[in-house]
Amino acid sequence: MPVPTPFAPTPTVAATASSAAIPAIPFARSARGTVGLEWELTLVDPASGAPVSRADEVLRALAGPGGAPHPRITGELLLNTVELVSDVHTTVPAAIADLRGQLDELRAATDTLGIDLIASGSHPFAQWQDQPITPKPRYEKLIDRTRWWGRNMMIWGVHVHVGVEDVDRALPLLDGLLTYSPHLQALSASSPFWAGVDTGYASNRSLMFQQLPTAGSPQQFAHWSEFEAYVADMTRTGIIEDHSEVRWDLRPSPRWGTIELRSCDAASTLTEFGAIAALAHCLSDSLAQKLDAGEELTVLQPWFVRENKWRAARYGLEAELIVNAAGDERLVTDHLRELVVELMPIAERLGCAKELTAIPGILARGGSYQRQLQVAAETGGDLRAVVAALAAELRE
Repeated sequence: MPVPTPFAPTPTVAATASSAAIPAIPFARSARGTVGLEWELTLVDPASGAPVSRADEVLRALAGPGGAPHPRITGELLLNTVELVSDVHTTVPAAIADLRGQLDELRAATDTLGIDLIASGSHPFAQWQDQPITPKPRYEKLIDRTRWWGRNMMIWGVHVHVGVEDVDRALPLLDGLLTYSPHLQALSASSPFWAGVDTGYASNRSLMFQQLPTAGSPQQFAHWSEFEAYVADMTRTGIIEDHSEVRWDLRPSPRWGTIELRSCDAASTLTEFGAIAALAHCLSDSLAQKLDAGEELTVLQPWFVRENKWRAARYGLEAELIVNAAGDERLVTDHLRELVVELMPIAERLGCAKELTAIPGILARGGSYQRQLQVAAETGGDLRAVVAALAAELRE
């Protein structure tokens, strides 16, 4: 794939930061290319399909000796949500197998409690005012600040962490991955409905989430000191308490020494999550190799980044995306098929060839948002049938 002259981000924050000492943000040592996955799931009633706010019961059922919380299955903002968090792995198949084991554990508890599970970026018909918040100070503070927009965050996603061995490579890799973030977003899109409405968007979740003050497309910084200055400004003015509250679509995760890809809706099946994770892992490795060779990465202008995010949210797998700084465009499905071929040698070396080759099958079958819309069309708009189909997909 030709590499055009990259757009060079212009440092701005460092020049405007206060003259006060800027606290350093240590970036943890992490083995290059390690993988960690996070998957948010919704608890639903098997009969009505409505969300059920019973995460506390589920987590108690999963507790260990003496009531110790499960080390990998946790709660989230809403009481209708549980999150599966993998350990650190060297391959995507190992991380997916980790999540599969957790899903089996979770399923044993939820089946006993009469609860079903779905995975999607939004619930087809749930209403925000009916969804209680998990009673934790962190979440209560978030809702107190963000009010109506915060309470509307009926959203579920997946996160992919990729290990970065040197802090100086974190932001260049982030900028390079921004070119492909909309591809991942389109592949994962699973939120066409919102509160009972067909929104006309493949990923309505991604546009809802960016309403939070520190969410959305990341700042494009050239040096780690600029990120530190940004966080210093944000904390000094009370916008955030620490860097963990920077909720960008892609962000450095200093605590873990990773780049965290957060633009994706919740994958509706483990097969789809495996494909998303494999693509992210291979792209990260490909970009890292280019940095090793002293090559410039393709970096898009911020206005192209924002436009690509909107196109992926609106059109999903029918989006035409801007693929370089010159403004050339490609149909996302065509570009994804080419990337599978281009990245296959990397996938074979990283042990995720099977997961990467699932992408053409997903494109042929249709993404989750397309399958949800098809079920709704076939049932006269019955959104309970959409929930049932999601539950069946996840169970199968």
